[in-house]
Amino acid sequence: MGTGRIGPPDKPVDIALAIPHAWMNQSGTAVADLLARLGCSPQELVVVHDDLDMEPGRLRIKRDGGAGGHNGLLSILTELGTDQFSRLKIGIGRPAPGVDPADYVLEPFTQDETAVIDASVDRAVLALECLVMEGVEAAMNQFNVREQQEDDE
Repeated sequence: MGTGRIGPPDKPVDIALAIPHAWMNQSGTAVADLLARLGCSPQELVVVHDDLDMEPGRLRIKRDGGAGGHNGLLSILTELGTDQFSRLKIGIGRPAPGVDPADYVLEPFTQDETAVIDASVDRAVLALECLVMEGVEAAMNQFNVREQQEDDE
């Protein structure tokens, strides 16, 4: 876990970043323990995760909701007993027909996919900063747009 501050010097916001060192489908225990250690509520939590149902590189911010088939989210929802936390989804696309999604998510990205994902991670950093500093609504309005719409602006 790392901690720090973001934002302007006169209004800094304390943040903590963590990557659970548990199996994805057991990450809820680590998240619940972390929130307890930090004295934070689920409403202060932002979970960043991959999403098979979105094209590679697309971002989507959500305030609450179900697991959507994501076992890591299911574990977090189960442990916290609430869906009242924000999520930042990063699209990774669907595997080719006949490829097991469980295997697909563990495979390294191709060179072309890496370029797309790297760019989306840079945008995800901006989205997270917006979410923390301006709130989930502002972040959703700014970052929940398709690439085509952004190119047209």
